[in-house]
Amino acid sequence: MGFKCGIVGLPNVGKSTLFNALLSTMQAEAANYPFCTIEPNLGRVQVPDDRLQKLAAIAGSATIIPTQLEFVDIAGLVRGASKGEGLGNKFLSHIREVDAILYVLRCFEDGDIVHVENNIDPLRDAEIVETELMLADLESVEKRLPPLQKRAKGGDVEAIEQVTVMERVLKAVAEGKPARSIEIKNASEKKALEMLHLLTSKPILFICNVDEGSAATGNSLSAKVEEMAKKRNAPCVVISARIEAEISMLQSDQEKKEFLDSLGLPETGLSRIIKAGYSLLDLVTYFTVGPKEARAWTIPIGTTAPQAAGVIHTDFERGFIRAETIAYPDYVEHNGESGTKKAGKFRLEGKEYIVQDGDVLHFRFNV
Repeated sequence: MGFKCGIVGLPNVGKSTLFNALLSTMQAEAANYPFCTIEPNLGRVQVPDDRLQKLAAIAGSATIIPTQLEFVDIAGLVRGASKGEGLGNKFLSHIREVDAILYVLRCFEDGDIVHVENNIDPLRDAEIVETELMLADLESVEKRLPPLQKRAKGGDVEAIEQVTVMERVLKAVAEGKPARSIEIKNASEKKALEMLHLLTSKPILFICNVDEGSAATGNSLSAKVEEMAKKRNAPCVVISARIEAEISMLQSDQEKKEFLDSLGLPETGLSRIIKAGYSLLDLVTYFTVGPKEARAWTIPIGTTAPQAAGVIHTDFERGFIRAETIAYPDYVEHNGESGTKKAGKFRLEGKEYIVQDGDVLHFRFNV
């Protein structure tokens, strides 16, 4: 399991350039981080994690399997997209089931690239995108509400809960607020909201696409977006899609490192987007390591050991007995499982154990 991100933005903001560069970067890294393009607007990349490489080296693993991140790039949105203007409406349905939505905002001036609104204003662009997503949600809720109201009148408990949530969504959208702003009172209401697959109920990540000279420090336009993101309690990443495209043309890790160093960048835009996405969605990674393979698994923070086992196979969760557990730093410091046992750092954890980021796990189960 990884996570799935929908990429939205107005035309000519660098959205597709970024998407293609991210996928090409992974392709260029061949065996370490391969990717496959499933559809023209859908790409899957494997998440780079230096820890996995180190674990595999210590264990002599024959295969390395990173966790995955999926990008869904939809056509550029314009005003009226939710009502069929441009191609936006055709593709909005493609991002209804993503985990998070990435707003790509143009934060660079370029006279050769026309802006659909005729001038550069990332805050206005963000508002246009959010409005179109809210209008699409409004249409979806208005279509689904009447039959549910009939069921609710008949005493259907589930329908009553869904209607309550939907009515709150309608009120919020009418006030120009996204679905994620509504008050959720309990777990069943949270589930009801999730079942609606509303675009504006999903967490968002702002991506400021800046000129090459501003990639390391940002600029006045990206600073405005960062301020807005703070007010919304949303993460913001500054990148240059052009730089990402250049990185994608380089063959070796050394070339990429030297290029990034020359620009004052510690890592690629993809790495920063992944880190921000994991933080946004409260995700962590655990590892399974052995001679056959070293593999990364993505789980939500707070996942118990049996639940983490279930990510591999439902039988592992159903018949869970114990989790043989080694913290990543201990595994590296003591050169693997044998050394960790000698150092007293090998643990057996039960059903109540909350898996931590970097845990190396081996599940004991009996079905």
